[in-house]
Parts: sequence; C-alpha cells; structure tokens
Amino acid sequence: MFPLRRVGSKVLEQWRSPIAAGATASAHRKGYSSEAPRPLTLLTEDELAMKETIRKLATEQIGPLVKKMEDEHRIDDSIRQLLFDNGLMGIETPTEYSGSGCGFLTMMLVVEELSRVDPAVAAYVDIHNTLVNSLFMKLGTEEQKQKYLTKLCTEYAGSFCLTEPTSGSDAFALKTVAKKDGENYIINGSKMWISNSDVAGVFLVMANADPSKGYKGITCFIVERDTPGLSVAKPENKLGIRASGTCMVHFDNVKVHESAILGEYGQGYKYAAGFLNEGRIGIASQMIGLCQGCMDATIPYTLERKQFGKSIYTFQGISYQIAHLQTQLEAARLLTYNAARLKENNMHFVKEAAMAKYFASGIITNNNKNIKKILLETPSAACNAWNFSSKNFLNINI
Repeated sequence: MFPLRRVGSKVLEQWRSPIAAGATASAHRKGYSSEAPRPLTLLTEDELAMKETIRKLATEQIGPLVKKMEDEHRIDDSIRQLLFDNGLMGIETPTEYSGSGCGFLTMMLVVEELSRVDPAVAAYVDIHNTLVNSLFMKLGTEEQKQKYLTKLCTEYAGSFCLTEPTSGSDAFALKTVAKKDGENYIINGSKMWISNSDVAGVFLVMANADPSKGYKGITCFIVERDTPGLSVAKPENKLGIRASGTCMVHFDNVKVHESAILGEYGQGYKYAAGFLNEGRIGIASQMIGLCQGCMDATIPYTLERKQFGKSIYTFQGISYQIAHLQTQLEAARLLTYNAARLKENNMHFVKEAAMAKYFASGIITNNNKNIKKILLETPSAACNAWNFSSKNFLNINI
C-alpha cells in the first residue's frame, strides 16, 4: 500500500519552494538557479514517487483484470477496494476527512497513470475526485463534510447528476424539478449518461427548485442511494470504457430535507459550469495517459515486427508517424500540466483547461489511419481502449 496520505501535504509545499525536492542537485548541475523558472515536467520527489507507484499498481494489479471488467461492464470489487485502500478516492481531500491531502497536479498524475492501463478505472477515480469530492470540499457545511467526505474517501463512490435526455450541451435547460414541501423538497425527473451511478453511494443532483426563475432556480441536492424513489437503470452498452458504469438515474417523488442542499439555493448553474472546468483537465489527463499506454505498447511492437529483413520501426513511413504522435502527446502533456499548475495555484485556468482537453482529445480522434492500424495489431488493453473509447470519452465527459 502506498502511503499517499503521508506524502500528500508535502507536494504543494515542495512545488512552491525555490527548487523542487529531489531535483536540487541535478538542477544545479544542469545550470538551473533558484531564480530560474522550472520546466512544467520537472516534478517534485513526491510527485515522481506517486507517478511511479501508481504506474506499478496499475500495471501489476489492475492490468490483469481489464478484459474481465470490460466484458462484465463493471469495475471489479477488488479493484474498487484497492483504490480506497491506497487513498486514491480522496486525493485532494484534507486528511481530517480521511483524505490524502495532495495537490491538484498529483491527482492529474494519478489519472494519467491509471489511464495508461485502464481508462475506465481512471474515469471512476477522476469523476469522483474532481466533481463530487471537490463540490463537497468547497461548498459543503462542516456537518455535510463530516457526514459524506469521510465515506467518499473510504467507503463508496459519488456520482454527479447533471445531463438529461433533453439537456446535454445546454445543461441549463434541465427538466428535473425539486418542489418545496414544508422543510422538504420533492425531486422528480431523470438523468442520463451518469458516470459511477452503478455503484455510487451518494448523488449530487442538479434540479430546478424554481422553474419560474429559469436556470437561476437550479440547485444542487445531496441524495443518498437508498432514498425511496431513486432508481438506477442498467449500465449503457457503450463502445468502450465499458467497465465504467454509465446509467440513467430516475427520481420519482424523491424526498430530501432542505439541509440536503449543497451550497446556496439557486446557485447550481454556477457550480455546474465552474466545477466542470476542473473536470476538463481530468479528461485531458485521461487522454494523454491513454495515448501513452498505446505508445508504450506500439514502439516495442514496431521494433520486434520484421518485414523485408528489418524491423518496421526503421521504415520512414512508420517512424515519421510515431514521431508525429509523440510530439502531439508531449504538447498535450504540457498543456495539461500547465492548466493543472494554474488551478493548483488558484490562478485563472478556464481557457487553459478547455485548450488542454480539446488538444489532448484530438490526439485520439484525429490521428493517421496507418498508426491506428499499428495500434490495433498490438495486443494491449490500452490500444483496444484507443480504438473503442474515443467517441465515448468525448460524448459522456463534457
């Protein structure tokens, strides 16, 4: 088990220090001074340790179960427990709520490394951390944090319910309503394409508590899974990332107390728009991890496969394509790390987050057909995910 909580509090401090820990000697040898700006890819000692540990965990413990989980359309119980045991379901959450207390870039590194092996598991971790945990941390009362954050870090996943059958890109046109009834609200409506809904223990539901005010009536409600009237349909039969449960969630006269409002009444539209910006950096991290996993499998394959007495890697037509893809991957990684650093340092990052997601997703969808053929011939879970998941990732993780 990786002692994530032990190192988490050091990560932010080391990044903001004059020179990153573990890189001091090498940085001076290479001519960096304490005043010189650091490269975006120069990670702290703890960030590097995290990256390497998650890579090992994903390769050795998640990798062997990827095909089984994709076939069964669910993340194996042992893998979900593994994520909780290693502190990956509360990466940014403060330690007083049983979280790991790490920085935002550390979370993106975790998502990236998980995506190298299984983007479905990465989606499970990413959505849970960047949307559900973040909303509780920044908007929740102390009572709500004590009640839910600890369980979200140690017991069950959370789900973010925004998209509806008639409300996708136009999220503010949602039809789910929450009617006031004394001290309670009665929620009616349906949500679709809701990630983690198959196993979530708590749902953050965007519902309009005052339709007369339009989108300014949208409010965020906390709804527990066993609340009467809440039902979750079977997972969608998707093209890829099938282990990540994506279901419709129905609310039929679901009653919640007014204390179940997360944040302020009527501010849900701001929360939805604002927190999805963080999620875009997470999607970019998933894309670069998925691409890196494909490349990790492809290059050895092109070196091993022989044609006309030589490895196909030496053919210019192949090596040029690989060089092109590697360049795109590195550019996407820099965009993503930059957006994560801006977010981590409380700087404006909305544009950079959108750019990172746009460019990183384009690597998956816009690449040369020939390089895809190489990837498809490579026996790798990541390469299979590349083939089947690109449209799905872009469609359900807006």
